[in-house]
Amino acid sequence: MTIKSKIKTFFFLEDDFDETIGDQVEQVEPIKPRKQPIKGQNVVSIQSVQQSVKQGKSSKVILVEPHSNSEAPEIVEHLKNRRAVVVNLQRIDKEQGRQIVDFLSGAVFALGGDIQKIGLSIFLCTPDNVEVSGNISDLIPEPENPNTRW
Repeated sequence: MTIKSKIKTFFFLEDDFDETIGDQVEQVEPIKPRKQPIKGQNVVSIQSVQQSVKQGKSSKVILVEPHSNSEAPEIVEHLKNRRAVVVNLQRIDKEQGRQIVDFLSGAVFALGGDIQKIGLSIFLCTPDNVEVSGNISDLIPEPENPNTRW
C-alpha cells in the first residue's frame, strides 16, 4: 500500500484527492553549516568558545595607559574583540582624559558593554560577554585642586 492510498483511506478522500499534488513533492537538500565564518559577523559559535576553553584559551584583560586621545580607537578594538580593558588615565592631561572617557563611553554603549570607575583616573571597560560584580568603595577622595591630573 502506497502513502497516497494510506492518506486517502485515512481521510476518506478517494474521490477528492488530486493526484498531481502528491507527485509534485521535491527533494530538498539539508543546509550545510559553513566552515569559515563570514567577516563582519557578530555571532560567536558555542563550539568555538568551548574549544578555546578546552585548549586553555581564556578571556583576557588588557591594561592600557594612553598618552593621547588618539589611542582611544585601539582600546575600542580590544572591546570589539570581546576583551575587558583597564584604562589608566593618571599620566594624561585632564581634558584629554575626559575626551577618552567620552569616546569609550559611547563605544561601550554601542557594544552593549559597561564602563566603571575603579580608582582615581582608572576605568574598567567591559564588553557584553563580561559581567562585573561588586563595587569599589570611595575610600580615597579625589583631589579638589583643578591643576591636578585626572
